[in-house]
This record gives sequence, C-alpha cells and structure tokens, in this order.
Amino acid sequence: MLAHLFSATSALYILWITMAQIAGQEDREKTTALKDLLSRIDLDELMKKDEPPFTFPKTLEEFEYAFNENGQLRHIKTGEPFVFNAREDLHRWNQKRYEALGEIITEYVYELLEKKCNMSKAFLPVDATDDEPRSFIYLSPDALTNPNKLLVLIQGSGVVRAGQWARRLIINQDLDSGTQIPFIMKAMEEDYGVMVLNPNENYLEVEKPAKSSPINSPAEPSDEPAEKRERKDEQESKKKREFYEKYRNPQKETETERIPIRENTSSEEHVLYVWDHFVSKAAAKNVFIIAHSYGGLSFVELMNQREMQVKNRVCAVALTDSAHNIWHQETTKGTQDWMQQFCCNWVSSPEPLDTQLDPMLPDCPRVSAGTERHELTSWMSFESIFRFFSEVLRTKEEEEAEENSNAVTTRSGSLKNKHQDL
Repeated sequence: MLAHLFSATSALYILWITMAQIAGQEDREKTTALKDLLSRIDLDELMKKDEPPFTFPKTLEEFEYAFNENGQLRHIKTGEPFVFNAREDLHRWNQKRYEALGEIITEYVYELLEKKCNMSKAFLPVDATDDEPRSFIYLSPDALTNPNKLLVLIQGSGVVRAGQWARRLIINQDLDSGTQIPFIMKAMEEDYGVMVLNPNENYLEVEKPAKSSPINSPAEPSDEPAEKRERKDEQESKKKREFYEKYRNPQKETETERIPIRENTSSEEHVLYVWDHFVSKAAAKNVFIIAHSYGGLSFVELMNQREMQVKNRVCAVALTDSAHNIWHQETTKGTQDWMQQFCCNWVSSPEPLDTQLDPMLPDCPRVSAGTERHELTSWMSFESIFRFFSEVLRTKEEEEAEENSNAVTTRSGSLKNKHQDL
C-alpha cells in the first residue's frame, strides 16, 4: 500500500516538473518575442509630444488672471498664484506663455502710470518723423515746470519697460514690489515732479518678410569670418535638432528683425538723450535720481559725458544693487569724490536694512538693502531712499541759507562802512 502511494506521488512530481519546464519554455519564448517587438519600436518617437501652437490670450481676462486688492496676480476662478508650468514637459511653450503674459503686464503698468499716476507720454526722438521708430518716457504734469524738485527713475536691463523694476516680482509677488508706482506716488505726495525713463525700449521689432528661394536670390557674402559663421550655423542647427528630438511637430517661431530707435539704441544712449532734451531743460533746482542695477551704470556713463551739468543740477542719487564700475567706466577723480558725497548704493546683503558695508571701490557708500534678492533691493530700500533724499536736501538748504546770511552780513557791513566814510 505504501509502495503504491509512493509510486503515485513520484509520478505526479515528475509530471509537475515536466509541466513547469514546458511553461518556463513558453514564457521564455514570449519574452524573446516581446523583446523582438520592442526592438522594432522607436520608444523615443513614442515619447515625443506634439508641441501646441504659440497662440496665447491677449488680455488678463482671457488669461483668467487679475490683480486683487493687494496688488497680487491671482487666478479669477481658483484664487491661486500664477503657475509657470501650465503643461508638463513643455518648457518652451510655458516660457512663451509667460512672455505673452509679460507683454500684457507691460501694457497694464502703462495704464496705471496714465490713470493712477496721471502721467503722460513724451516721445523720443523729439524730432522723429512719422515713419521712423519711436520710444517714449512718462512725465508727471509738473515734471518740466516744478521749480523745486524733480525725481528721475531709471530701471535695470532686460524685458522691463517704463514703470517696472522687475517683471518676476509683479507676476509672482505684487505690484508694489515690482513696479515704480509706490515711488511715483510718494514723490508726488512730497511735491516732486517725476520722470519715468524707458531705457530698454531701444528698437522696433518687425516680422521679417518671407525669404525667396535661394536659387532665385543667392545669399549675399557676409563680412563675418568663415569660422565664426560656421560656428553660429552649427549652434543654430544644434538648437533646432534639440527641439526636433523633444517634439514630434515643434512650432516654428516667427523670424523678426530689429529697427533701432535713433539716439536711443542702448540704455546709456537713452539716459544721455533724456538728460539733454528733458532733465537739463526742466525748471527744478534739485534733481534726484533712483537707478537700479544696469541703470546705475547708465547714470555713471551720464556723469562721464556731462560731469559738470550733473554736479550742478543733481542733489542726490540713490542706487540699488548698481552694476556700475568706476574702473571699467574710467570715471574721473572728481566724479568719484562727488559720488562719495551725494550717492548711496543699497545692495543685496543678509545684513539688516541700512547697515553700513565695506566699500568695494572708492565711489559711493554701500549699505544693505535688507534682502539678498537683487530684484527686491529697490522696494526694500523704499523708505530709506526718500529719507536719504530729505536729509541731503535739508543739508543743502541749510548751507545755502548760511551762505546767504553771511553774504547779507558782509554786504550790510560794507554799506555801513561806506555810510561812515560818506
């Protein structure tokens, strides 16, 4: 009985092993077949996405965003802040969307300058013809006629336009920190005339006409060295290749060309032009300047070009994380001495606001802006800057009053002597 049972168990065990071997062989065959199938499929191609068209809303309402009562940009349905990555793994599309929103923000700030601050545009060049590109600045109603004080605002470089310090702050934080509106309103409350410069509006961008066939229109010879031209072509080809590797049908960007604005082709040119045609002709006895980042470099270049005029007209200059360099810009000893007395640079620093910092160059004093974020330095220094202006102006007026008093005393003594002689 036991022998029979053992024999039956052995037979079942052998049968189970045989069936497992057959099943394992079938699995291996299936795995091999799957690998063969996958080898025939381009997985990279399957991973590619169709890039959406670069067509975006034209207004904040169409974007479904609005500024709330605190000046913060929020989604009108969810109340959430702006989201950059609206579509995952589509960085270029997200960037184009962000830039489109930025253009709307620029127009929104222009509207605030005109409606909230009651400012108006003055076009540049002042003698521009109807068919040439123009830029503009913003002027308060008394910018040219205020007999006492004039405030001039100069932003840094980049995409920001008149009235903005930093687009990123406007979109991600609020209007107060990212725009010049609080500075303008405060200046007007304290009886300043105000000029808002636009140093990054240097050209008119227009769409390039469609290129004709190279057979009918052979390429004109370039003045560039062959090696430089080949390197540029290789970089462009690599950029296009990367797009094609990521997207199945990448969108083609519109080709544009830039037409420069006469005498305003750079920030430095713009600041010099506005000085010559507006600031120098303004009635104000005391000119004050706030310049952020590259705007500080443009101001120092203005001093290089118009040193005596600036010294005679400008009462004080507030720089915020200025990009100027007195060595590279080859300033005079007189300019450096004047900057030490009448300028102050609020720089990004972990130290508390207004903490005196060691000078890096023999120009103007450096103090902490109370933040390590470059783009926030202007806003964080807001109250300190106006306090600085008031102190410099008060000192100047006291010195002038003392000089006038001494002059009157001297004149009175001279008349008394003459009377005694008579």
